[in-house]
Amino acid sequence: MMTGFTEHVFTHDGVDVAYSSGGEGPPLVLLHGFPQTRSMWARIAPALAQAHRVICPDLRGYGASGKPADVADYSFRAMGADILALMNHLGHDRFDLVGHDRGARTAHRIALDAPERIDSLTLMDIIPTHTLLSKLSHQVAKSYYHWFFLAQPAPFPETLIAADPDYYFQSCLLGWGGATLDDFDPAQLAAYRVAWRNPETIRGMCNDYRAAILHDLALDTLDLAQRVTCPTLVLYGADGAMARAYDVPATWADRCTNIHAATVPGGHFFPDTAPEQTLVALRRFLDRS
Repeated sequence: MMTGFTEHVFTHDGVDVAYSSGGEGPPLVLLHGFPQTRSMWARIAPALAQAHRVICPDLRGYGASGKPADVADYSFRAMGADILALMNHLGHDRFDLVGHDRGARTAHRIALDAPERIDSLTLMDIIPTHTLLSKLSHQVAKSYYHWFFLAQPAPFPETLIAADPDYYFQSCLLGWGGATLDDFDPAQLAAYRVAWRNPETIRGMCNDYRAAILHDLALDTLDLAQRVTCPTLVLYGADGAMARAYDVPATWADRCTNIHAATVPGGHFFPDTAPEQTLVALRRFLDRS
């Protein structure tokens, strides 16, 4: 899957966490987003492994990781608990943490729940979950309609998506800033297709979005006064839906006390479509933090 990496499975609280690891040095966790798997790091992780011990898990509900039944099991807190338990298992008390999309939301929750564990935080192409859901504009609702489609009661979205998973999920990859399938690495795209054709993965991803509305919004409301104090990179696509709708760094100004901000050319899926530029931005931040 990734050059120089080995694949493993760790079980936390009855849920399998599939992950790839490689390299030596300070530990670094990379968390993928929707509708992808840890394969999204295939052109980034090996380069970072030259200076870090890099761990790339599949989030629960995604890829080869477990897919529990209850919606509550898909909160970002539950996803984050998997990562913290995995890093305990690997013997890492502290680590740098990078997340894209749903992985970034999980990473934010980890930084709130276990700030003593995180040396630095990178949030890729998101605004705070609470901001997006509580101050929703027509523009964002139109671009991010999937938040509300996928959150509909089962089995409504699962049934519609299962009719043609490739069509639906590729429409997601090609939105939110624009791209073509040719912009995605063929091997990574093939790995995504294998994962999202699994009905259990479709259910897991829908439950992820259900949990955001049913559980994460309330959890984030309780923590509105809490600040992330570690060095935080807000990295976003220069041409993405979030950049068009928001001053992205400004949405994090009252959530983080030590913010660095940068853009990468392209839309929401810039780790796939611009991996070299993404790598440059990550290295610059990790080296300074």
